[in-house]
Amino acid sequence: MIILYGIPNCDTVKKARTWLDSQGLPYQFHDFKKAGVPPERLQRWIEVLGWEVVINRKGTTWRGLDDATKAGVADAASAHVLALANASLIKRPIVEWDNAHGGGVTAGFDAAAWAGRA
Repeated sequence: MIILYGIPNCDTVKKARTWLDSQGLPYQFHDFKKAGVPPERLQRWIEVLGWEVVINRKGTTWRGLDDATKAGVADAASAHVLALANASLIKRPIVEWDNAHGGGVTAGFDAAAWAGRA
């Protein structure tokens, strides 16, 4: 089954969920706020996508960090630690696609890119 990770009030997550529903694609929603960030999954996302993709350095949460904290994120290990402490730093949504829909993992929502998976 497709697993969509994110925060329910995030506009991009809402768009992604609406798109999946409109395509009739069943999925499981993992709410970072209620269920937390699964450390082993986060590690996999960083390995597959790269920490630079997984950490949203354009969002308000990143901009709200002090300069020392930002400077401390220099590799996968430091990104992993910071993202576990603050799920809002993870680019949303993260989607783990089942094999029937191409497999793999993606970050963010792109209807055109996702259309090939429907």
